Parts: sequence; structure tokens; C-alpha cells
Amino acid sequence: MSDDRLLFEASDGVASLTLNRPEVMNAFEDGMREALLDQLEACAADTNIRAVMITGAGKAFCAGGDIASMAKLQEDDDLSVVEARMNVAGQVIQQIRRMPQPVLAAINGAAAGGGMNMALACDLRIASDRAVFAESFVKIGLIPDWGGFDFLTKLVGTSKAMELMMLGDRIDATEAHRLGLVNRIVPDAEFRDEAAKLARRLADGPPETLAAIKEGVYRGVDSSLPETLSYEYKTQRRLFLRDNAREGMKAFLEKRPAVYGRE
Repeated sequence: MSDDRLLFEASDGVASLTLNRPEVMNAFEDGMREALLDQLEACAADTNIRAVMITGAGKAFCAGGDIASMAKLQEDDDLSVVEARMNVAGQVIQQIRRMPQPVLAAINGAAAGGGMNMALACDLRIASDRAVFAESFVKIGLIPDWGGFDFLTKLVGTSKAMELMMLGDRIDATEAHRLGLVNRIVPDAEFRDEAAKLARRLADGPPETLAAIKEGVYRGVDSSLPETLSYEYKTQRRLFLRDNAREGMKAFLEKRPAVYGRE
């Protein structure tokens, strides 16, 4: 179900989810997290969707939580809403990680707080050269959430994660790329087209193989070498005689682009 605060569009196997509160840098308000979760779950179950792209409307990607709303909860001494919001946020990032399709964060502008960590939960990240990033929680006396302790620390290591989280300073797209937080940067004028091209490339890939790569990479972070080798053995054996593997090898030998089915 579409929500005017979360726009959904699907075309040729690519689902685009656009956070749509540009007047407040696409900060989350109640109902948006749930809408995002619902759309991700629907995409995961739809075999016609072969790649998912999350982006923001206007000049920002996502500023995280709506601070005015949080301040009101403090006035009311209300923790119940905070707990509910964090629970849904946790479900969102876990859904991103477990769904078979690759999920691309198209970071068109500022990504702060929960918005930054939601981007880090995605499988790939492309950023406009105008994008900025901040683990800004410390600025309001809070700790990172949306899985930031896990994602950021694994990407940059403990020392740099401590610095980014304890100081809350903004970093630009060039520094984010140097740290490995984004896969590529493109000029802002070309950003939308380049993000769409990358999503299209993912959607054109062999779906079952991409799903297996996604699972294997995340397994590899925490698994032992014998466990990783076992996964590789079982998965390669499962894929080897599938139609898409046959098509990929045939296309390679015939020196033409492969055309992969859904399987």
C-alpha cells in the first residue's frame, strides 16, 4: 500500500521507494517506518521485483527521527512510542538484510542519524557529491540506533566508529567514500540517472545468484572459514546446473550480454 510520505514505483524489475517529507529532510514520523517495512516485505515476496532502491525526495536523503516529535514525547515522559519506533526500525533493517533482492541506497543529500544508519543497512550505496553524513545522535544526548553500532563499526573499525559517533561531526561524500561508507560518488546533476542505471544493472543480474552472494557476504562477516567453505560448496552445487548459470556461460562463450530469467 502506497503512502504519500513514502512513494512507490516499480518499473522493469526495479522498485523505487522514496521518502517523501522534503520539508523536514525526509525525517521519519509515525507511520512512515511501518509503511517502509510493508513495502519492503511486499517487494521481497514479489518475484517480478529484482532490485530495490531507497532514496529521498528533494535535497535530503533522510534526517532520521523527527526531533520535534521526540521532544514532545520527553515532555510527556512517554517511552512507549520510542520503544515502538525502535522496534519497527529494527524490523526494517533486518528485512533489508534478509530479503533476496539487492537493496541500493541512493543517497541524494544529507543522511543523518537513523537515516545514515538505514543507508548503511543497504547492500550498496551510491551518493551524490553533495551528500553529507552524520552520526548526529550525540548532539541530542542519544546513542545511535537503526543498527548503527553493527554496520558502522564493521565498515570503518572501532576507532573511527568511536570518533564519528562520539563527536557527531558531518563528513562529506568524498570522505564517506574514502572510509568505505559508499560504493561510488557521482556529480549531483547526474545522480538520479546514475542511480537508476546502477539499480537497472542489479535488476538485470541473475536473481538467485545475487541473492546467494548477498547471503554469503553477510555470512562471511561472522562465520568461520570452514563454515564459509561449506556455504560456497552447497550453493555453487545448487546453482551450477540452473538455467541462469547455463545462460551466463553460453553468453560468455558467444561474446554477448547474458539475459537472465527470474528462476
